[in-house]
This record gives sequence, structure tokens and C-alpha cells, in this order.
Amino acid sequence: MLSDEERRRCAEDLLRAERERRPIPQPSRTYPQMTLEDAYRIQDLWAAARIAKGARVVGHKIGLTSRAMQVASKMTEPDYGRILDEALYNDGARIRADAFLKPRLEVELAFILSADLQGPGARVYDVMRATELVVPALEIIDYRTEVPRAITDTIADNAAFGAMVVGGRTVRPMDVDIRWVGATLSKNGIIEESGVSAAVMGHPAAGIAWLVNKLHAVNARLERGQIVLSGSFTRPVDIQAGDVIHADYGPLGSIGLSFV
Repeated sequence: MLSDEERRRCAEDLLRAERERRPIPQPSRTYPQMTLEDAYRIQDLWAAARIAKGARVVGHKIGLTSRAMQVASKMTEPDYGRILDEALYNDGARIRADAFLKPRLEVELAFILSADLQGPGARVYDVMRATELVVPALEIIDYRTEVPRAITDTIADNAAFGAMVVGGRTVRPMDVDIRWVGATLSKNGIIEESGVSAAVMGHPAAGIAWLVNKLHAVNARLERGQIVLSGSFTRPVDIQAGDVIHADYGPLGSIGLSFV
């Protein structure tokens, strides 16, 4: 367990890495005694600093929703981070690649809430009832630490969230079978990844139910109007300046963007 001062220093290091676009040594190596609780509290301090500078939390992201990623990270559950308003992009965006350290893209679904969600005991049907809209989304993941990374490094680093892009066709949650949304991700005209949303814990809303119950443990909740990235159902794809991206969600439309 870290002291309050060590948590504060770690959060400041991550903020500096983000500001200077230069990775820092892994916090887990700088502070070998770091626990998962420490990592989430460091994330809290990072978020508080960003909010103090004018950013606004508009939702959450969920990571490590696939069993393969959990095994690779030696975890038995997902992790989560915050989504800030300044990191939201729309379909057709031209995004500066140098705004990130080593950006990668993942294919996801985003849930827009019409009601507050609070644990304990939240389930998939509670999430579906509280969801107004579901929309295709791409997450840009980015790490501010060196490799190899421990799970505590990723959590402290806001669960590797960089930015997100929304587009395609907005649907009500009961209009389609949310488990079976398929998508392909193309880079410069070549399909790099494909997947189906059931890969996210069997149902994309299952990850959100997990998040609601996890937030309850720290006296927090999801709020009406917030957006939640439910987790990737493809492997991450490396991107750099000059890349043109097209994500095709079939009946749910597509998302296009480019990196400059």
C-alpha cells in the first residue's frame, strides 16, 4: 500500500507524461508495493487534476473484458477508467497522431444512459433498462508508461484511455440484438480486425453491470446522460499519422476517421 504522498507523486508523473508526450517508468517498478486500490486512487487524483484544469467527466470506459486479455494481464475481472469531454470525436474526424504516445484502435459499442445506475446487485437487464441509445464507437488507447506494464500501471494510467470516436447508426437497446453486432476495422483499405460484440463477456451490457457494482464499492455511480464504452471486441490495431480508418458495423453503419 502506498502513502498519500506516493500516490500524489505518481499521479503527477502520469500528468507530466501526458503533457510532454514522453512515457515514464512503470509506476509498479517505481513503487513495487502498489496495490490495485492504490492504482485506482492514483487514477482518481489524475482525474481530479484534469477536472481542475477545466475537463469534465462524461462517462467511463471498461477494459480487459475478454478472457484472453484478463489471462494476459493476470486478472480475473475487467478494469475501468474515465472519459473526459475533451477526448470525444465524431465520425469523419481528423485527429493528430502526435497528440498520443503510441495510439492503437479498438472496436466497441457505447451506451448512452437515460437513468442513473447504482449498485449493488446491478445486472444486464438493469443496464438495458437504463440505456437510452447504443452507438458504434472506436476507442483510441494510449499508454503513458514504459513496457512491460503491470495491471496496476494500466489502471493508474486511466485504463489506457486516449480518446473515443462515435458514429454510425444510433439505435435503441431493444431494436437489435446487442450481443450480435458485428464489425470490421480497416486501415488504409485493408481489413485488419473483425469481431462480434458477444465477445465482451457474452453481452456488452455485462461489463457495464460489473462497472456499476464496482463503483458502488467506492460510493460512486453511473449518471443519466453519461456514455460508457463497454469494451473491445477486436484486438487493438496500431495507428500513425497518415492512416485512414474505416469501421463497418453493417446495419449499424460505419465510422471513418483519419490521422494527421
